[in-house]
Amino acid sequence: MSRVADILNHKGREVYSIDQEATAFEALEKMVRHDVGALVVTSAGRTVGVFSERDFLRRIALRGHDPEGVRVADVMTQRLICADPRETVEDCMAIMTQEHIRHLPIIEGEKLVGLVSIGDLVKHLSAERHVQIRYLTDYITGKYPG
Repeated sequence: MSRVADILNHKGREVYSIDQEATAFEALEKMVRHDVGALVVTSAGRTVGVFSERDFLRRIALRGHDPEGVRVADVMTQRLICADPRETVEDCMAIMTQEHIRHLPIIEGEKLVGLVSIGDLVKHLSAERHVQIRYLTDYITGKYPG
């Protein structure tokens, strides 16, 4: 069974973050610059939330607020749901589905070591299943060494 650590080892462990006092506009600029859908929000080096495209749409755009006048702290998702890198990909997918979240900070001990998206999990599972299907097909058709 694959672990979240396998995904982080493949995609990298770089996590883009923003201070809670930054404006939502600054957060959006950073998200676009790095082509990511969410940023980890920090305060004095501690993880305090997540700011995502969904947060922007629901709490700023739909309410007609100016993103340059809104602090990230006021619109971020504060309820942090995190996982350990030893969690299975399937377990993380279940957590994300149950909690209706698209980004999952990965914490080892007390240290933030990565961030995975639902897309990362689906991509990983899809590739894993593709390999399994190829090996089974080769076995059935006699191509697999016996």
